[in-house]
Amino acid sequence: MDFKPDYKNIVDAAQNRRPSRLPLYEHHISDRIMEKVLGREFSSLLAGDKSDKEEYFRHYCAFFEQMGYDCVSFECCIGPVMPDGGLLAGHGESVIKSYKDFEKYPWDQIVDDYFDMYGDTFAALRKVMPKGMKAVGGVGNGVFECVQEVVGYMNLAYISSDDPELHTALFGKVGDISLRIWQRFAREYGDIYCVFRFGDDLGFKSNTLISAADIRRLLIPPYAAIIACAHSHSKPFLLHSCGHIFDVMPDLIDRARIDAKHSNEDQIAPFTFWVEKYGQLIGNFGGMDTDAICRLSAPEIRDYVHAVLTQCENAGGIAFGSGNSIPDYVPVANYLEMVEAVRSYRGV
Repeated sequence: MDFKPDYKNIVDAAQNRRPSRLPLYEHHISDRIMEKVLGREFSSLLAGDKSDKEEYFRHYCAFFEQMGYDCVSFECCIGPVMPDGGLLAGHGESVIKSYKDFEKYPWDQIVDDYFDMYGDTFAALRKVMPKGMKAVGGVGNGVFECVQEVVGYMNLAYISSDDPELHTALFGKVGDISLRIWQRFAREYGDIYCVFRFGDDLGFKSNTLISAADIRRLLIPPYAAIIACAHSHSKPFLLHSCGHIFDVMPDLIDRARIDAKHSNEDQIAPFTFWVEKYGQLIGNFGGMDTDAICRLSAPEIRDYVHAVLTQCENAGGIAFGSGNSIPDYVPVANYLEMVEAVRSYRGV
């Protein structure tokens, strides 16, 4: 297909304008999937020197371009930089159990450590970005995820009951650190990106992971500050958040001022529901439940994609892909079938 990337399509979708061409979008695609599609291994290069990193991104960007994406998705997460962290994805002892621990924790070093760890990575991406493309992403992990990184979800629940002052302070400090990282990132690497984004999973299948009241009180204000930073640099902001978060969607839209939202799971609500409910207010990214990509046959995948796109035909800003991501376990042929169905529908 005669495809030339144009990042403005993603910008239009994020700003809830109908793009000239329906963009493909993924929050994350496993390097292993990319390697299988391209027929070459390259993932280990990201851990190498500057030259290796540039070679990594040549393959990485080539994948997105060859698949018909207008942008690459790429972020570097705050979590791995946080001293004694790791509790977001694992179990262990909380490094912060008291207000005294909170005051002793080396918060201020996180900003510099983030750029020391990832500066060469972002520079390498800048150097090899294909013509017509830019990136979506930036500073990975939202405020809630970073709080969990150092105390864990269960420990956070105990803290909220046993020490409300510490509970509030954790969100305030993490919000401040996140904002400082975003402000510096926007100055130093904003030129590589056309849409800023972080992921902060706020819900599960039937409710939010913390109370809607706590989200409004503790998360909406730092979100609003970070998104205001994005807007001051003329970047729309995309929130990736899984789960049943309908109770706080008005706050995310009206107070935090998100421009677009990604993530949908059919067991909670199909993509068409999100578009119908919020399509007049924000851009909607997603489309096909990742579980459906894994288990449906090729004809069923084509029918699924066509049905969703037909129902969303008159929507404003949408970008289509999985409702979550493309991890290692997704069958490569099924992923390719979804991509081909979208490209066939749009014509290129």
